[in-house]
Amino acid sequence: MQIPLQITVRDVPKSDAVEAHIRQKVEKLEEFYDKIISCRVVVEAPHRHKHQGKQYTLRIDIGVPGHEIVVNRDHHEDVYVALRDGFDAAKRQLDEYVHRARRETKVHAPEQLGRVLRLSREEGIGFIAGDDGSEHYFSRENVASPSFDRLSEGDEVRFIEEIAGEGAQAKRITVRHHAG
Repeated sequence: MQIPLQITVRDVPKSDAVEAHIRQKVEKLEEFYDKIISCRVVVEAPHRHKHQGKQYTLRIDIGVPGHEIVVNRDHHEDVYVALRDGFDAAKRQLDEYVHRARRETKVHAPEQLGRVLRLSREEGIGFIAGDDGSEHYFSRENVASPSFDRLSEGDEVRFIEEIAGEGAQAKRITVRHHAG
């Protein structure tokens, strides 16, 4: 964590056991997701009912990249039950955050430069020589702009490399400018 754990206990006698329990729960969250930036935990016993014992409330604020996870749990007579339920809820929300973050982060292949080496208009295929000397196969469907029929040998192109069963292939091919 970039910011040290903050534990606040209000209207409850100080308890090293409760603080140790909170630290243990936070460590478990960090084992699950190591990019937690901050964590604040507030335990209170603000309500005093005539017929019931103390009612604990819990608030957990977890800072993660680009987001804050907030958990509020009210009215538990046992502070350890409040902590268990609160941290279970925090783990579920953290799990959802991680799932969304992984799904939204797409890794795009870097664009490369090359030249059209050979074309076979009859077969609708061609080959590009990459700047590094590698050769990439492509078909008519892989040409984005201009159309395959307007390509010429020697054209300088940008493309995305994809490794397939047959070797290196060029995808999303666009002409930079016509050689000439």
